[in-house]
Amino acid sequence: MRHLISMEQLERRDIERILDRARSFAEVSEREIKKVPALRGRRVINLFYEASTRTRSSFELAAKTLSAEVINFASSGSSVEKGESLKDTVQTLSAYRPDLIVVRTPNVGAADLVARWSTAAVVNAGDGKHEHPTQALLDVYTLRERLRSLDGLSIWVVGDVMHSRVARSNIMAFSKMGARVTVCGPPTLIPRGVEALGCAVEHTLDRLADADVVYALRMQHERMTGSFVPSLREYAACYQLNGQRLSPRQVLMHPGPVNRGVELSADVIESPQALIGQQVAAGVVVRMAVLYELLAGRDVGTPRTSSPTPAPQLA
Repeated sequence: MRHLISMEQLERRDIERILDRARSFAEVSEREIKKVPALRGRRVINLFYEASTRTRSSFELAAKTLSAEVINFASSGSSVEKGESLKDTVQTLSAYRPDLIVVRTPNVGAADLVARWSTAAVVNAGDGKHEHPTQALLDVYTLRERLRSLDGLSIWVVGDVMHSRVARSNIMAFSKMGARVTVCGPPTLIPRGVEALGCAVEHTLDRLADADVVYALRMQHERMTGSFVPSLREYAACYQLNGQRLSPRQVLMHPGPVNRGVELSADVIESPQALIGQQVAAGVVVRMAVLYELLAGRDVGTPRTSSPTPAPQLA
């Protein structure tokens, strides 16, 4: 695998290989010195054109834990504010000879373009409302750690599916891992033809009790160009996940950040069934595994975290 742009690239065996590798990295986080030399000598650039807390910090931690050199680039305060294009920025940064570029932009397809403009490996950390593949991987990892397998699970994805890159990647990932996926939300927030991704569609929470896992999405106001719901109060009245709508047996997930009191009530955010904190923690080890996969190659086997020798790079 040269780049990670879309979940479409990955088959179930690829997902399982990456997540097994992530699990092997998990013990590193428990060490007093949280670092292994697997990517020593490699250079990673985090190229972010959108605000991010979880994704950017976890990619940075993942690269540094693997002993890679990290350069963080944010469009704010850079030549982008002077009108520099994405292509020119990528070509400028390529002069620093990066081995891998992590890119987040508000533009659909931008990560694929970066992969064409640079010789570095590229990871899509979110391109507009298109995809966010590493979020999908860490969500599958979190569910496997909690439930062991996704085979046969009923997973409901509730909320603003129209504008969510997480939804698209997760529908594909959950389906490939054997789950039955249902998306639910007001008709204005469900994209036309979404069933082609392999999911069912509901417009009310009447059958929510059928779900084993409920995945809440936030309202993506920054990607909306019009009014998609009458008001947040009305949306919450119909679609908010709370203690009355969720049963204790159901697992709750959310990619963050959470709009408290809109898609989730405070009581379920803090409940034992919520895996939101576990998702954040999984982000580091899963992104470690992705970086290792792209820079060290899939044929070198499970990484030996105690080895003093950096993993070789595939040609």
